[in-house]
Amino acid sequence: MRQVSQINNVIKWMVVALDIVVLNLLFLFFYTGRATWMPHWESESIKELCLIYNLCYLFCVTIFPPILQMYKVRPDEIVRRVFSTVVAFALLAEICTGFLDHALLDLDKNFLFFALLCFSLFVSRLTSRFVVKQMRRMGRNTHSVVFVGANANMLELYSEMMGDPSCGYRVLGYFNDSKNPLFPDKIPWLGPVADVIPYLEAPENVRVQDVYCCLTSDKEKEIRAIINYCENHVVRFYSVPNVRNYLKRRMNMELLGDVPILYIREEPLQQFGNRFVKRLFDLVCSSLFLFTIFPFVYLIVAVIIKITSPGPVFFKQKRNGLNGEEFYCYKFRSMKVNAQADTLQATEHDPRKTKFGDFMRKTNIDELPQFINVLMGDMSLVGPRPHMLKHTEEYSELINKYMVRHLVKPGITGWAQVCGCRGETKELYQMEERVRKDIWYLENWTFWLDIRIMWLTVRNMLLHNEKMAY
Repeated sequence: MRQVSQINNVIKWMVVALDIVVLNLLFLFFYTGRATWMPHWESESIKELCLIYNLCYLFCVTIFPPILQMYKVRPDEIVRRVFSTVVAFALLAEICTGFLDHALLDLDKNFLFFALLCFSLFVSRLTSRFVVKQMRRMGRNTHSVVFVGANANMLELYSEMMGDPSCGYRVLGYFNDSKNPLFPDKIPWLGPVADVIPYLEAPENVRVQDVYCCLTSDKEKEIRAIINYCENHVVRFYSVPNVRNYLKRRMNMELLGDVPILYIREEPLQQFGNRFVKRLFDLVCSSLFLFTIFPFVYLIVAVIIKITSPGPVFFKQKRNGLNGEEFYCYKFRSMKVNAQADTLQATEHDPRKTKFGDFMRKTNIDELPQFINVLMGDMSLVGPRPHMLKHTEEYSELINKYMVRHLVKPGITGWAQVCGCRGETKELYQMEERVRKDIWYLENWTFWLDIRIMWLTVRNMLLHNEKMAY
């Protein structure tokens, strides 16, 4: 039973082998004459192409290995992993096959090949996951564990492990100095903490693979003894910290020297390399726009603004940015000059808006001067939308974790905006949803997520999907 991790590794490579079989079957269909529009297996280039495809796929599946053998994994995660693998494989294969005879290759037909491969792997991986789950339900490939301690954290951990039998966990029981009446009868009390090591030493209990311990630090002597036994007898030891009592969310850990520190969330933009990539992209894009297209846009918009209403071309407003610091956010003026500009949010039929201003808001033209903010470093192309000072003051008192959104630079567009959370916030829940999406963005940032958000922004503008753009 202590070979479960090795079995999982075997399952992973069996899945890879199945992937290779699927890849080569599709290749045979496409490239050996069974599909009349593809070339026959009659040249060395075809054989080279087959070898390149296999090597490229093996390289990509090493970077994006199968995850269906994991104890907790959702079908959508399996599908996303397959998609990532096939996209990487397609790009690498197209690059490598550029060195072959181009007469053998057709981009459209290759796209069909990669699309069919992706679909076939979806079916293959999800079917394999079903087989693995059924195998675990029958008691095979399971993970036998015991608990040391019996607080609320361990009870919740038990519920997570046993909520889905296909996850493969078998909780043999728990040790505690006294029986906990809150624990279900089907998880037996195995005795006091002093009995943990004698229990593990018993020949009939060699099947125990993991020990989960939630003892408090005043039990240091007992904890050390259990750890030493586990380390010397091929049993994995896991500490379950008591922070779960007041933090009901996933935690992360890092070491400061040899001192373990738990922190609440991953923030990819805390890493210098990620900040550098994002800032470089902001500088390149904002510079290109401001020194090419923007001068022409400015001339046209400025003339129309001056003709339609008295006042300045630009509207600038203090808003909260990175770390809550204030900065001036620039926009093309879309309203008549009014005393409520810094306190009252724009509404759908706001009488303060000019006709041209209404058009600019619906097309997002009024936001274009914020590329100046991006160039200056106050904003980014993508990030949480900056709010006026009054809103920050109000909502920070009303919405829990509201200020977390200020841990990254604000953006011209953001994840909340492309998900439909933009415009007037008539009800508190609307701002709460926006804040949730902003926090999700800063916890899950990638460069490609920024590209996706920018694409969705442009698409929504072209298709007029932004109903709240007023």
